[in-house]
Amino acid sequence: MTALFYVLGLGFLFGLRHALDADHIAAVAALATRSRTLNDTVRVGLAWGLGHALTLFAVCTAVLVMGAGFPEYIALMAEFVVGIMLVGLGLDVLRRAIKERLHVHAHGHADRGDHVHIHSHAGEDRHEDSAHLHSHPAGLPRRAVIVGLMHGLAGSAALLLLTLGTFDTVVIGLAYVALFGIGSMAGMAVLSFTMALPLRRMARYTTWGMNGINAVVGTGTVALGVMVMVETAPTAAHWLAFS
Repeated sequence: MTALFYVLGLGFLFGLRHALDADHIAAVAALATRSRTLNDTVRVGLAWGLGHALTLFAVCTAVLVMGAGFPEYIALMAEFVVGIMLVGLGLDVLRRAIKERLHVHAHGHADRGDHVHIHSHAGEDRHEDSAHLHSHPAGLPRRAVIVGLMHGLAGSAALLLLTLGTFDTVVIGLAYVALFGIGSMAGMAVLSFTMALPLRRMARYTTWGMNGINAVVGTGTVALGVMVMVETAPTAAHWLAFS
């Protein structure tokens, strides 16, 4: 029993580590540039982790319980799509930085008091005439959930190789996958909070600092997406040709 808890605990820890993969960090960083507050950034990380965990658990359940196959070329194609998705996220960050007149300074709301966060003045005339009206959404952002779902599909093959070759029963295998998914949610939430603190501190006082951060995040995300596409395209094409 002690060994079982040790193995399941490793699943949680591996999930925490899995959240630190470069493509995961790039995607969440790009998504977080839409965030207006620290809480928004943490919700982005949680939403990504939820989508990632749901796909992992669904695919692993189908394979372990129903004996369904999971061809390797599907995972490779999913990785290629992740590359395309990263390029799109990065370009969107750059587009918004240029066109949406993002701006940083303190302002007040009757129901929330004064606060500092990022907002857009796109489509407005003079800045001094702006009412600074905007929403403070609750819940988890759907865009981040969708990105997490795709990342989970791309990472399912490697996790399946581990669970199928290690555990004697389906129940233990699914428990490992569930804890792995929970660990990835926790890891990305903590990572989002950790990333947001210095970035928000730099961006909150200067608009140029915020735009500089967005330029770095957008460019880096595009570059990583292109690298993923270049690495996975030949192998994916080979598998499709001979499948």
